[in-house]
Amino acid sequence: MRVSLEDPPDNRALRKQDAFWNYEDLTLFVGAILPAWLFAMVAIRPIHFSSQGLRQIVFQVFLYLFLAAVLYVLIARRYHRPFWRSLGWNFDFRGAWLYALIGPPLALGLAALGAFLRAPENATVRNLMTDRVSTIAVVCFGAFVGPICEEMAFRGFLQPLLTRSLGAWPAIVLADVPFALLHGPAWQSIGIIAIAGLVLGYVRYRTGSTAASALVHVGYNATLFVGFLITRSV
Repeated sequence: MRVSLEDPPDNRALRKQDAFWNYEDLTLFVGAILPAWLFAMVAIRPIHFSSQGLRQIVFQVFLYLFLAAVLYVLIARRYHRPFWRSLGWNFDFRGAWLYALIGPPLALGLAALGAFLRAPENATVRNLMTDRVSTIAVVCFGAFVGPICEEMAFRGFLQPLLTRSLGAWPAIVLADVPFALLHGPAWQSIGIIAIAGLVLGYVRYRTGSTAASALVHVGYNATLFVGFLITRSV
């Protein structure tokens, strides 16, 4: 739907978040997670990897690609609508550079909160970085690919559907629950990620753009990885 410049800001934001898909589509997407996992396992089996870390990242890439393909079928093929635009991937909001700057201070603030709560170190990430290739792969995936794919699923697909049914804030909170649990298992880590997810959800709602929340997410993750690499080299 084209939005004219004469529309009030609130109407423009609301229209950008209209979800034409339904809970049947959500069920189909959730049901595709296990097949996607099996597909990724089969896809990487014949490939030789120099390290376990690289193997795990390639597995994640195949998994996310399969799920992105499912989203594409549900949005573009089933409803014959533009894929990226339907998921809110637009830059029709002011101050894109400002949203790119939100991520780093958010990451630093929540890292300080994590230290205060004595959140356990993410040993999984450290264990995956066993050589230069695996380190580059983990950083590129964690700082860029992961955030973009997660924003597509949680803030681009799930949140607008919940917003249509429940309203803005219940949708932001409910979309944040699986997002936070995905980054567990320690309660401190889940709580910290949940706070970040609320910020991402609010940015998505405020701007009507998944690209905006992705900018924040990329800045957040990239800052964490830079800090991780600095502390590891000390």
